[in-house]
Amino acid sequence: QVRLVESGGGSVQAGDSLSVSCVVSGGTFKTYSMAWFRQAPGKEREFVAVIGRLGVHTNYPDPVKGRFTISRDDAKNTVYLQMNSLKPEDTAVYYCAASSTIPSVLERHYDYWGQGIQVTVSS
Repeated sequence: QVRLVESGGGSVQAGDSLSVSCVVSGGTFKTYSMAWFRQAPGKEREFVAVIGRLGVHTNYPDPVKGRFTISRDDAKNTVYLQMNSLKPEDTAVYYCAASSTIPSVLERHYDYWGQGIQVTVSS
């Protein structure tokens, strides 16, 4: 059984930085494309970042491009999301997800999901 566990969330001030991590167990991590999604209160879940196998490919939507960086450590079965220059609109529950296929921005391409972790940015 594949399990994803996020950690590192919390409450910060606007302009601060925060890093969240996701450890994957029970599967073959190096074969997965890994992504982060987020869901703000009252909104649909949205794509935040994706990284392909071997970390060769990354992709970000415009709202986080240049501020967020996704990375992975295959030796630790871990994917990271470094978030800089945080804004109140970044407040959301952040989810990591694993896909056995190509790196995708679409939720339906992801087979496994973490439980989510809260990130709160106050102004």
